[in-house]
Amino acid sequence: MLVTVEDGRAVRVAGDPDHPFTNGFLCAKVNRYIERTYHPDRLTQPLRRVGPKGSGTFAPISWDDALDEIASRLGDIASSPHGPQAILPYSYAGTMGLVQGSSMDHRFFHLLGASKLDRTICSMAGTVGMRMTVGANIGADSEGVPESDLILLWGTNTLTANPHLWPFILKARERGAPIICIDPLRTRTALQCDEWLPIRPGTDAALALGLMHVVFARGLEDRDYLEQYTLGHEDLRARAAEWTPERTAAVTGLSRHDVESLGERYGRAKAAFIRVNYGLQRHAGGGMAVRTIACLPAVTGHWRRAGGGVQLSTSANFQFNKRALERPDLGPDVRTINMIRLGEALTMDDAGVGGPPVKALVVYNSNPAAVAPDRNAVLRGLAREDLFTVVLEHFQTDTADWADIVLPATTQLEHWDVHFAYGHHYVTLNQPSITPIGEAKPNSEIFRLIAARMGMAQPAMRDDDVTLIRQALDTQASKLQGVTFDGLLERGWMRLNVPTPYLPYANGEFTTPSGKCEFRSARLEEMGLDPLPTYIPPYESPERDPDLVARYPLTLISSPAHTFLNTTFVNVTSLRRQAREPEVLLHPADAERRAIAAGAMVTVRNDRGAFLARARVEPSLREGVIWAPSIWWGKLAGDGANANQTTSQRETDLGHGPVFYDNQVEVEMA
Repeated sequence: MLVTVEDGRAVRVAGDPDHPFTNGFLCAKVNRYIERTYHPDRLTQPLRRVGPKGSGTFAPISWDDALDEIASRLGDIASSPHGPQAILPYSYAGTMGLVQGSSMDHRFFHLLGASKLDRTICSMAGTVGMRMTVGANIGADSEGVPESDLILLWGTNTLTANPHLWPFILKARERGAPIICIDPLRTRTALQCDEWLPIRPGTDAALALGLMHVVFARGLEDRDYLEQYTLGHEDLRARAAEWTPERTAAVTGLSRHDVESLGERYGRAKAAFIRVNYGLQRHAGGGMAVRTIACLPAVTGHWRRAGGGVQLSTSANFQFNKRALERPDLGPDVRTINMIRLGEALTMDDAGVGGPPVKALVVYNSNPAAVAPDRNAVLRGLAREDLFTVVLEHFQTDTADWADIVLPATTQLEHWDVHFAYGHHYVTLNQPSITPIGEAKPNSEIFRLIAARMGMAQPAMRDDDVTLIRQALDTQASKLQGVTFDGLLERGWMRLNVPTPYLPYANGEFTTPSGKCEFRSARLEEMGLDPLPTYIPPYESPERDPDLVARYPLTLISSPAHTFLNTTFVNVTSLRRQAREPEVLLHPADAERRAIAAGAMVTVRNDRGAFLARARVEPSLREGVIWAPSIWWGKLAGDGANANQTTSQRETDLGHGPVFYDNQVEVEMA
């Protein structure tokens, strides 16, 4: 991203035309980053709560007073009988930068002895699924996509979530590659594809097994690749034999013809590219779903060629020196709390995992009062009078309203950082282009200051941000060789030390224990799970809970609106205007069954909670599925609620991830 500055003020942001992947354009959201940075509601000074918790009533205080109060309160809790594990950090991807997201903060909490946070809320189910199959969350290179002869966009709304991939997909189409979207929703991406397959939510593993059935039955597998580079291919062949097109169709809601046709085309392709995204792993069997799909390119040998394979992420290629950044050696071995179970952690005496109750919460790079599942439980926890809450933020979010102290943080335009990616292979340096707005400070500096007030004199707490970037790059990892701070400073980005395009598994070389693509996984077996790819039905499904589905027959998907990035950008006026208001999209048959007219206000509810939305009625999703574009700040919604009123704190099969879309509801007139 290039920033134009005039008289010390940023006036324009634009994509870098020289960047080989982003090619000079930004997404619809980041295009508004100037508006966000200079937003009139931007936090510019520390605040102390002066009204009831949740009221959002604060008074300005000095940095000195804020730091003194935080140091005193955290120190008292750490030295109390509860001990430092009663303090919980809470952060995720408000910035993906390593310096502002996982450096001084981690060092501080390690030194303090605070509880650790299992950061699972986005990608861990699929990450572990990839790890169990190919060894790491490493997949096909997007820059090879123009060589693909078949594109499967599986559970991904590419034009919203990954728009820089789309030009590469179009190049493949120009060469004759069909583009097929597999998604319960007819997204803006599906509208631009050649075919849309409206799969039943949570049944992706069943479809993948059905495709394998067709490939094996018609002799379209790559037997040489299977013999050389895979483990358990005969077992997989037997498992796939169980998944006839008829059975697959019955489970997935697709037609037998769809299953057979797609399996045939996938098997006859030479370099099919499968892009999977995080939505399809947000149900009970999410990890196994990604694992099962990740087996497909090894069955057909598509890994051999540019444009072939599957991509969930490229992130594991970015082998920064995270130990040097985070310094886990500074602290004791302490308990870990799963971030998606924050509601339990704040409302149970032992935080749900044993040990002391949580007495202090320090939130940065996240807005859990809006994004965490089972929102009603989270809000009950945040309302506790005995909970001391500190929030580092740009704006007075839902979470900041519950804080005792709010600290103003810098945006990307105001601090140093270094970034990895999960759609390409370029390391990015983030340089400050303007001075911080008001009294805002980088996260890294805030944690340095708190540490100093608490008497932490360790040298590790005095490293500046440029030193931290150099430490992140100081690694023997082969893929970071040649990526230097000076090189990044010169051009802003550098490609990892991998070929273009990168073919990670053309000759095997999987990073699994066996060195092969593991269709049969001893590690999964040791975990008590099926060692072979399998279909795990959603928790809230006819297979597992027919009584619940009878009461709540609609599956709610609450993926981000086109102009929101989870809850980031929701308060940017121009972007919120495009999103209009909280809405829910229903299939015409589902709306007619409930006498719901387009434009009516409706209540979406289940046993966990409810929220209001404006009904939109369109045939652009499968019957029995509803879509609530998310994630609205509660305070910006008419009823103070959002879709997470209805989501649960249950975990996926692998990675302890969330099950946001494993969520049955009913809709009725408000």
